[in-house]
Amino acid sequence: MKHDDGWTEQEKRIVAAAADWARTKLEKDSSGHDWWHIDRVVRMTRTIARAEQADSFVCEMAALLHDMADEKLNADPLAAAQQLEQWLQNSGASVEQVEHILEIIGTMSFKGGSRPPMRTAEGRVVQDADRLDAIGAVGISRVFAYSGAKDRPIHDPDLPPRDQLTEQEYRNGRDTAINHFYEKLLKLRELMNTTTGRKLAEDRHRFMETYLKRFYSEWAGNS
Repeated sequence: MKHDDGWTEQEKRIVAAAADWARTKLEKDSSGHDWWHIDRVVRMTRTIARAEQADSFVCEMAALLHDMADEKLNADPLAAAQQLEQWLQNSGASVEQVEHILEIIGTMSFKGGSRPPMRTAEGRVVQDADRLDAIGAVGISRVFAYSGAKDRPIHDPDLPPRDQLTEQEYRNGRDTAINHFYEKLLKLRELMNTTTGRKLAEDRHRFMETYLKRFYSEWAGNS
């Protein structure tokens, strides 16, 4: 991975170590949260952070480590969160940087869309980058990968999308891959934090709408 020329040598080493750890832990994931998801989010984070003039080191670290304690990927999320905090505290990053990175990671998840807005520019950048990877062509690929990993059907016309979900309903209720478009993916365009994120989301959102039209046409045997 290329680094930002403004980082100290220590920050470069910390980022490289974080990338190695994330890749080791996530490279075998098959739910759409693998290392290549992290890589894409990091690249998008760099693009948005430059445009929004955010702290590139904090953004990059949060992007690299944002799924390390995710409850979808860990049998014991609390233990994973403690491991993440310990790793960061031992990484050589400053106390302020560690606290900021942990705050971003701890508050950026969608969880039904009921979360408060991100407090800092860096949090808004990383959240937008992660959400952009959930929409468009890549997002479509990921929703089917995740649904397959969770034994969810592609589509059930008798199971309508749910609205105003609690976090518990979002995580554990009956769902399908197609319903997830309506329960999350099609909502993300309006939830983008940054000017850059909103611009990038427009085309990806339109692509999903086009895809769904074609999906329903094929489902009905019309094309």
